[in-house]
Amino acid sequence: MKHQLKGIVFDMDNTILRSRIDFQAMKNETYQFLVSNEILPDGYNLNDHTTSTLIEEAIQTNRMSEDLHSEMWDIAKRHEVCGMHGADLEHGAVEVLHALKDKYLIAIVTNNSVEAAEIALRENGILEYFDYIIGRELMKALKPSPDGYLRVLDEFKQSADEWLSVGDSWIDEKASIHAGIKFIAYRSDQEILKQMNVHPIAELSILLELLNLIERFE
Repeated sequence: MKHQLKGIVFDMDNTILRSRIDFQAMKNETYQFLVSNEILPDGYNLNDHTTSTLIEEAIQTNRMSEDLHSEMWDIAKRHEVCGMHGADLEHGAVEVLHALKDKYLIAIVTNNSVEAAEIALRENGILEYFDYIIGRELMKALKPSPDGYLRVLDEFKQSADEWLSVGDSWIDEKASIHAGIKFIAYRSDQEILKQMNVHPIAELSILLELLNLIERFE
């Protein structure tokens, strides 16, 4: 049975916005903080991790006091707010959002804080296009956990078959697929996708290509 498409959920960084967040610096600083406070051991291969996967491992240790937990998130938030300030839109983002608005529900699921996301979207004049924004404060676990995507489905009381997901990273795909939502890769690193055993249903090099692709699901 073919399901009618009801909504699209986007990642934000380097999908809707050209992020200026220094993700490597954020990951390094977060890891050094966790090591120095004896939450995680030294010697991690950081190439196998994102900031979000490091944070999830740290949380799972149950070694973090409330103060350390807050300090850890403050590191990420500082990098996010700095990096998202003045961030430009991905080429074609406005045209795509304008074409989708009122035809489909549009959501964002991001590991960034809601505050950083709303600042960046408002600065670029596109906040009003989104029906729902899920940041890390609203998730039980960060991507690649599917929790944020499941929250979107629950909010609108719809099935995963009625949604598509668009993002640039393997963690977006893992989270989407584990929520049952078909994933479309946008300007992704193909080598990393292969290494992480990620297989999107389509790959976009230009965001505007999404509009033609969606016709296949209507």
